[in-house]
Amino acid sequence: MKIKLTDIFEIDNPAAFKLHAARWNHEEQPLDVFVRSREDWFGWNTWRNPRNEFNRPFIFSLIDFYHEYETWLFGGAFEVLSRGSDVKCHSYKLKELPQFLPYVGRLKINMPKPSRGRAFYLEKHLNGMLVKEILQTKYSGQVFPGYEHINHDFSELEPIFRREKMDWKTALKNVKGVYLITDKSNGKRYVGSAYGEQGLWSRWSCYIGTGHGWNDELTKLIQSNGFEYAQKNFCLSLLEYRPMKTDDHEIIARESFWKEVMFSRGEFGYNKN
Repeated sequence: MKIKLTDIFEIDNPAAFKLHAARWNHEEQPLDVFVRSREDWFGWNTWRNPRNEFNRPFIFSLIDFYHEYETWLFGGAFEVLSRGSDVKCHSYKLKELPQFLPYVGRLKINMPKPSRGRAFYLEKHLNGMLVKEILQTKYSGQVFPGYEHINHDFSELEPIFRREKMDWKTALKNVKGVYLITDKSNGKRYVGSAYGEQGLWSRWSCYIGTGHGWNDELTKLIQSNGFEYAQKNFCLSLLEYRPMKTDDHEIIARESFWKEVMFSRGEFGYNKN
């Protein structure tokens, strides 16, 4: 039996709310921002553009849960206390509505994606919102998908590693392996291997911390373009994994094999040898 959002939320006057349908802004996914920093997510709601889109007394915010079809994570409801005159600036002053706080980051909603844009009249969409799931705790990043399904953007992995999400950490620190970094801006690839004491977790933590993992060509790239280049363009995937008891020479041999397969040396990639 379908449960409408209005069955659990009492919104007396939907016409007093603007719906903020937060989604990819060509730089970041708001879901990744929400996991990384609640302060940064709050900033997504205070941003004013020249159209002054949040021009009603309240904002009802949903975050595109882009891993699942037509799914949104509830990001909070806010009262607009004031609207500054500065455009392209964080000039909305907001206060969270306390009655909605227990559901922030926990309530997942089914709703067809609205047309292009971010701000809509809530009353036009409210009756079409269905409760999909209420999480036990606030969403803190993707659940570890299994070794065979790791193919994630740098921006997705960053909050997972910085928060040391335990399911990911436990899985990755117990295997060695060969991995691939793809630069989505130009298709170039880098093949690397991990065989230290904490396996893939330790090696990938270095990438998350530096953007380049101290590899020569990647270091040059990040030094020239900044850490944001990795956040925006790098995708990490696991090519193969082995138990920690595997001899390091076997991992290194498999790394060399994948460099040949992926043509990651020379003009097609970032591997030097």
